[in-house]
Amino acid sequence: MLEEQPTYSLVVEMENAKSIDWSEIGVGLTALAREIAAVSSSGPARPQVIISHGGRDADTTSLRCSITNEAPQLEQVADLIFAACPGGRYYDLKNNGTLSTDGDIVIFIDSDVVPELGWLPTLLDPFQDHEIVCVNGFTYLSYDDFFSRTFALIWFFPMSQGDERFASKRALNANNIAFRRDWIVGHPFAKHYGFKVSCTLLMHELQQEGHKILNVNARVYHYSPRGWRFFYWRALVTGRDTDRKFVELSSPSRTQRIVKSFSRWFTMSWRTIRRVTGHARQTGMPLWQIPFSLVVGLAFYSLAFWGQFSFAVGLVSDEIEVVPDYIGHS
Repeated sequence: MLEEQPTYSLVVEMENAKSIDWSEIGVGLTALAREIAAVSSSGPARPQVIISHGGRDADTTSLRCSITNEAPQLEQVADLIFAACPGGRYYDLKNNGTLSTDGDIVIFIDSDVVPELGWLPTLLDPFQDHEIVCVNGFTYLSYDDFFSRTFALIWFFPMSQGDERFASKRALNANNIAFRRDWIVGHPFAKHYGFKVSCTLLMHELQQEGHKILNVNARVYHYSPRGWRFFYWRALVTGRDTDRKFVELSSPSRTQRIVKSFSRWFTMSWRTIRRVTGHARQTGMPLWQIPFSLVVGLAFYSLAFWGQFSFAVGLVSDEIEVVPDYIGHS
């Protein structure tokens, strides 16, 4: 049974904005304004866009000014609401923004992604079916040099083209996803010490309740991570998060966690070899760079193994994961 097109609100977290330039943020917000304008011409009225940030209420004026300077179109097509969550981490900002929404549908998009043409209607249209609770978009990494191409090949997002098998099995994208508001308000992202664990727990919660996660071709590109410092830290935290997910969803047994760290190392190393050799030419990577890309990819997942193994055996204590200051701006 179909119902009339529901109203919607969008939540934009500003945690990731710390690692990119305002000009890049402006590209994403301008694209967002374009998508809202396209939908508003034939669908729901003017939506809310919740800008959820980790500062104080007093920061709203400067934040609004920056957004107006970089993406003046956004205020012309949506009601901007600024929701402060002092000291809030990534998922805290999403939960905080959700509470300020009033649409039937809540859409989460990050400050470091850029929607493609047709992104918004592709996310919204499935909700005309009242049984749909969650619609998961398609996020991929952009690339323009050797390291960004390598990240695109080894990352947990599918490639933009020619990666249909991986894309069909993609996990929940917290940076490009929509929920019915009544469901997500009652099932917020879990508070967790991990860096990117809460979206996996939410996906498990959806599946446990028997809800289908509908994957659609609502595309955004994510700015590529930059720098060796990020590479080193993100690999280690990826490993620690993998162990945290195993504890939450499979077993707290230390022995099983250690065994899992080795099996995961093998799996991700083999996956890296397959993806780099299979997709590198598709990115425009010269043939001579492919061996070096393999080395970088295998180094990433070797560091991830060490992060997972050291965490599983207790060499590293469980502390709240935050982006360290030494990573700096991209």
